[in-house]
Amino acid sequence: MIQNAKRPPGRPRSFDERDALEKATRVFRSKGYDGVTIDDLVAGMGVGRPSLYAVFGDKRTLFLRVLKLYAEAKGAGAAKALFSPTTLRDSLVGFLRHAVESATDEASAPGCLLVCVAPLVDDAEVRQFLQYAVAGGVALVERRFSDAISAGELPSGFPATSRATQVVDLSRGLTVRAQMGTSRKTLLKDAEEAAELVLLPWREHPTTNG
Repeated sequence: MIQNAKRPPGRPRSFDERDALEKATRVFRSKGYDGVTIDDLVAGMGVGRPSLYAVFGDKRTLFLRVLKLYAEAKGAGAAKALFSPTTLRDSLVGFLRHAVESATDEASAPGCLLVCVAPLVDDAEVRQFLQYAVAGGVALVERRFSDAISAGELPSGFPATSRATQVVDLSRGLTVRAQMGTSRKTLLKDAEEAAELVLLPWREHPTTNG
């Protein structure tokens, strides 16, 4: 009886998968979803067409992977910016500044994959993921407000949920303005002023505002 010869192991990949995904992020940020072709991804990621399909799937599957990786990285950066400072004001400024700095990164197109590209994709799974991402951002800011209430920085009646939504909306607005060409310097200044506006009424009348 002739036994089947053992198959030799496959050739090791000639590229780093995470690095390729980060390069795909830059391609999608630069050209949008609909404007990107497989040829664009092959060139931008530095992988062959067969490897792209074998490792990452089609364009939609790749975009979902890119979107999730991008959201994880951005969420981690936002959490660090929000919870590292000791004062609430500095936390909010840090959160908004992080949005600006991400949106004006010179290594990529202005804007944000989550705010400026993904919302234009007509796909139910993408929309659901975006809703989840926004809710996660709101929950993060709300937790920082709750910490401030526990520490006595804010009164117990502070509307943490609605103000957290407002802060996330402000960060998204700053991101859109970055895509429109507003300078980083201007946006960073506006981020500081926006943080002040969120807290100003409660500093002046901490027991009467609702």
